[in-house]
Amino acid sequence: MKGSSSSWFFYLGFLVGACSIYFFLCQVWFERSYPTLSETQEKATAVSERPTSWRKEGAALTNPLHSPHEDADSRVADALYQKVRVLCWVMTGPYNLQSRARHVRATWSRHCNVVVFMSSEEDTDFPTVGLGTKEGRDQLYWKTIRAFHYVYEHHASEADWFLKADDDTYVVVDNLRWILSNHTPEEPIYFGKRFKPFTKQGYMSGGAGYVLSKEALKRFVEGFQTKVCSHTTPVEDLALGQCLEKMGVLAGDSRDTLHRETFHPFVPEHHLTSKFSKSFWYWSYCYYPIIEASLFTYFSFLS
Repeated sequence: MKGSSSSWFFYLGFLVGACSIYFFLCQVWFERSYPTLSETQEKATAVSERPTSWRKEGAALTNPLHSPHEDADSRVADALYQKVRVLCWVMTGPYNLQSRARHVRATWSRHCNVVVFMSSEEDTDFPTVGLGTKEGRDQLYWKTIRAFHYVYEHHASEADWFLKADDDTYVVVDNLRWILSNHTPEEPIYFGKRFKPFTKQGYMSGGAGYVLSKEALKRFVEGFQTKVCSHTTPVEDLALGQCLEKMGVLAGDSRDTLHRETFHPFVPEHHLTSKFSKSFWYWSYCYYPIIEASLFTYFSFLS
């Protein structure tokens, strides 16, 4: 009886010791494998402050070289950067330059060939183009009209595609180029998150961003020059879609090969965790069937 009790204590001690060693090694491995919060913050700051190849040309920032992701094989992206030239213009405002726009400038816009920040007021230091409008949602279409006219007059020869995004939008520009590489800038076409009401072919959501081919940009500007288009409503995305439809610009299909959307109009957590109620307006607005799946499975996720 005494012997069996000793054996029991021996095995118990062995088990406790083994578990202690295991948890100790796990703790050491964890500390070595994962950076601390301060290390993560320091790295994020270093990335945002990392010097780029931006060239300031007037109110525009141009980038002749592709900015690859760290530790990534960027050969395909580098080739597409030269072949599919994208100008990104970002709608912002004087009060959002430091809280929003500077983060766009430091992150995803590095992958655009040309970046122009559009505001109601000019800021030569940031820099921004002053469009001479007021601030407010009722000014969105005026800002959009004037911004596309500015881009057409000053930068039409510097890009093949012209992306409009807000200062709270995040765009994976390399994925955008992948989609656009199947088309030519001579096509009268534009892409985005396609909604279906109010127009025959639908229109692209402003919140998700949208991109016009060079021919589509040309026709948009001509629409106002010929009085075919006008400022009909402050609802920017719908008004732009109605104008482009009148000018014969096709609303393109930007879904991936599995028919999943690539442009997304809501914040990531809504798309990742929310199940939209069937009574939610989004169901009736979407041009294509909604596929509810994790965005982490979307290798072609775009915005």
